[in-house]
Amino acid sequence: MSSKQFDSFAATFGNAYLLLVFADLCWSGNHLIGRAVTGQVPPIGLSTVRWAIPAIVLWWLARHHLQRDWPVIRAHWRIMLWLGVTGGALFSALQYVGLQHTTALNVSVLNSLVPVLIVLAGTLLFGDRIAAIQVGGIATSLVGVLAIVTRGSLDTLVSLSFSSGDIIILINMAVFSIYAACQRLAPPIHWLSFMFVLAVISAVTTFPFFVWETLSGFPFRPTLKTFASIAYVSVFPSVLAFAAWNRGVELIGANRAGPFLHFIPIFTAVFGYLLLGEHLALYHVVGFAMILTGVWLASVKPGTAKA
Repeated sequence: MSSKQFDSFAATFGNAYLLLVFADLCWSGNHLIGRAVTGQVPPIGLSTVRWAIPAIVLWWLARHHLQRDWPVIRAHWRIMLWLGVTGGALFSALQYVGLQHTTALNVSVLNSLVPVLIVLAGTLLFGDRIAAIQVGGIATSLVGVLAIVTRGSLDTLVSLSFSSGDIIILINMAVFSIYAACQRLAPPIHWLSFMFVLAVISAVTTFPFFVWETLSGFPFRPTLKTFASIAYVSVFPSVLAFAAWNRGVELIGANRAGPFLHFIPIFTAVFGYLLLGEHLALYHVVGFAMILTGVWLASVKPGTAKA
């Protein structure tokens, strides 16, 4: 596929809401992969490969755009470095490391804090203001998520125990929130150029830690699970998800985009039902309804809501 064909394909999906939901779908699968390969595939190595392979592919697609965008990239290298380290390197590496030491339930709970953290980061860093309807939407969708992950029981929430992996995931959520809030500072370059630079910075930043991880006795092993996980993370949660998320944030802003991350537990529950035969209960339906309602409220542009 040529660069022009890729652009045409991407332009077909210009709806911010569809883009954000698609990103959530990809990241939900990434969580499942990260948990499935725990103890079998090196987490930092997976993060490095996740960005190294896309960088090679993106070079072919983005090379003409890079020639035009290079003066702008060079003039804004500091913010590109910041976005690459936070949104690419740290976010992916900490995610895979954290998934080695915590449970799916805890990850879902902590992931649900991201919309709140994005609003907090925007307020602290840029003085953003958020409308009351968006606060209500975030709160509604958060309650919906909690209804799902706690199975409608407050006892489950109270009995949660947190480990070192949970602390890592919490830090990771804060890192991604800062990245999301700072996306407004990204230079006006083609999205393929942006993704290539993000991939290169992410791969280069994590590579030394990948070498250390390998020398410490946790190398890649040539197994089917290894190749399958590399194939998935190199395409869906990296290039496609980030491209969709970045474009969605560009269209409606980080604060309104944040609540869409609450779709991740929905997809995780649906996949568990379809692929693993897990039971779909009433609390799932109630939680889904609240999440969808909250996301709709939070995505309403301030001043456009009607009584």
